[in-house]
Amino acid sequence: MIFGPYDLMFMIPALIITIWSQIKLHSTYSRFSQVEAASGLTGAEVARYILDREGLQTVPVREVEGHLTDHYDPRDRSVNLSTDIFHGTSLAAVGVAAHETGHAIQHKVAYAPMNLRMAIIPVTQFGSAAAPLIFMVGLFMQLGFLMSLAIWLFSAFVLFQLITLPVEYDASSRAKKHLAGMGILSADEATGVRKVLSAAALTYVAGLLVSVLELSKWIFLANRSSHDD
Repeated sequence: MIFGPYDLMFMIPALIITIWSQIKLHSTYSRFSQVEAASGLTGAEVARYILDREGLQTVPVREVEGHLTDHYDPRDRSVNLSTDIFHGTSLAAVGVAAHETGHAIQHKVAYAPMNLRMAIIPVTQFGSAAAPLIFMVGLFMQLGFLMSLAIWLFSAFVLFQLITLPVEYDASSRAKKHLAGMGILSADEATGVRKVLSAAALTYVAGLLVSVLELSKWIFLANRSSHDD
């Protein structure tokens, strides 16, 4: 992040968006982590059931440390569930576990947005790490080409976050479809899972909006710098 006299008009909205999305996620997760699923299946069992039904018997379901650290790793094609989700039998555990299997299914069917996201990861990792420093140097030394380079690099990161949205929403859609089709959840329980997955998806929307605000700030500062020359 780059700080200056114009940051407040960009940072305040970003902070509001970030805090709101996190409060929404944690409150919804906490609420439905207290509601037990009637099936009594753990998150690990639900994930295994869906994967096996999709012909993904070789995809392992692993327990990982941390809170809400659940993810699908495309490098070794594994579904990784945090301890609460792995062993939990709540609606939150069932929903999150099913969501992560959605990513494994996307990988199996070569879902285009997921493939694109995977392809640009190296560029976005470099861009998100290097762009702030490059922009700071460019701004300090009044070098327009460095500021432009940083903006393009960070734009790639914003594009990555934009592509992430359909990937996450599609994974949730696949999760809800499988849970309903397998009869794991009742209609009322499905509503609870939908709320958990929607709250989780909002964090990705918030992350994108915050990055767009940061990129807008850089463009604003670069334009102002060029006009001062």
